[in-house]
Amino acid sequence: MVQLRDAPTATPEARPIPVLGGGAPLLGHLWEFQRDPVAMLERGRRELGDLYQFSLGPRKFALFSGPDAHDAFFSAPEDQLNAKAVYQFTVPIFGRGVAYDVAPQIMDEQLGFLYPALREAAMQQFARIMFEETSLLADSMGDSGVIDLPETMNRLTVNIASRSLIGQEVRDQVDAGFADAYHDLQKGINTLGFFLPRLPTPAHRSRDRARRRVADLFGRIMSARRRAEHRPDDFMQSLMEAAYSDGRSLSDDEITGILLTVLFAGQHTSAVLATWTGLELLRASSYSDRVRDETRDIYGGSGEMNLEGLKQQVTTEHAVRECERLHPPLIILIRKVLRTMRYGDYTVPAGAMAMVSPAVSHRLPHLFDEPDRFNPDRFAPPAREDKQHPYALIGFGGGKHRCMGKHFAEMQVKAIWTVLLDRFEFSLDTEFPSPNYGSWVTGPVTPCRLRYRRRSQGSVFR
Repeated sequence: MVQLRDAPTATPEARPIPVLGGGAPLLGHLWEFQRDPVAMLERGRRELGDLYQFSLGPRKFALFSGPDAHDAFFSAPEDQLNAKAVYQFTVPIFGRGVAYDVAPQIMDEQLGFLYPALREAAMQQFARIMFEETSLLADSMGDSGVIDLPETMNRLTVNIASRSLIGQEVRDQVDAGFADAYHDLQKGINTLGFFLPRLPTPAHRSRDRARRRVADLFGRIMSARRRAEHRPDDFMQSLMEAAYSDGRSLSDDEITGILLTVLFAGQHTSAVLATWTGLELLRASSYSDRVRDETRDIYGGSGEMNLEGLKQQVTTEHAVRECERLHPPLIILIRKVLRTMRYGDYTVPAGAMAMVSPAVSHRLPHLFDEPDRFNPDRFAPPAREDKQHPYALIGFGGGKHRCMGKHFAEMQVKAIWTVLLDRFEFSLDTEFPSPNYGSWVTGPVTPCRLRYRRRSQGSVFR
């Protein structure tokens, strides 16, 4: 008797992805995107689902939203979805021969040089630096006053990141020109620079002058270390002693570029995340009280912050993660499609730009209950809403390009607000701010001022 087998299921014929309506001739959806990119992307998700296409001027973009679409996006090989082709606007900032100016395997080697500097012993030191720098800020604030929160968080995280990630010599130069140069480099990351990074605008000329000043500063520090045979335990020294797989040592300019790459990854997004975390804790006063209770329980005996204590601060950590969900510093992540990609029944054509948006996907109601509400307990048992899928939360990216500084950033924000909430009561001097979508890294619209006064109960920390 002949056994019949089921006929193989035919693969559905691929279809072009749906196109978002409402675009204008030549400009596409550019004006709507500039007004409120998140609202536009959310509209597309509601109307067309987890994959659709829109245009910004002549460029075609495909938005992947939802965890399954994220999986396809982050799992695609580099020769299909390519980051280097998108982030060429960073080359004038980081420099030639590093990061997105080199082949992926060289970039992997360069990042690999930094992993030893993120070992447990280094993280212990980073925790101490975070506490000391935040305490110095708190001491300088007096008993009461007003601060511009984004400016204050930017200045504090520059101090922490320069001292932790590069070296004490750079931290010593923050007030002597490094902070100003770094700020000019930050301004080089803008929408116009994304499309035309070499256009000689005033911001780009300032960016290029700042890059030369930073290279000169780092070069002088490295020369002084070599003369004195001084070998501190920091990222700069790790790179000075590193070598590629072919045995070649890194040049000073390569070291400068890699350090700037690390500094941008470890500082700019951290400053924005710290700002949003403070704002959300401010208007959730009952949760702020829980953070203070946790601080007292963990540090009340010793009066000293340390890495082990920061690891135990799950109440504070959940608040930071909830702010990553509600206010991701990077609202979009982009790759260029180098060869046609299949997702479900659809094809994404070569030449298009593939995009994911944490700002959209982090507020999907089938993943997160009451997604617009600040609720850090959604990360605690039994809910653990972020554990439904590996790509439910993508504020720090995913896959091969997941941010290597994620734990450093979270620890830094926890340390900052542990100290500041222990010392002060805060109140917002204006209404709760809207996001500033004019910046590549999305902080609040400024001015964003907080009033503060020293707490009468006394500080847990000595």
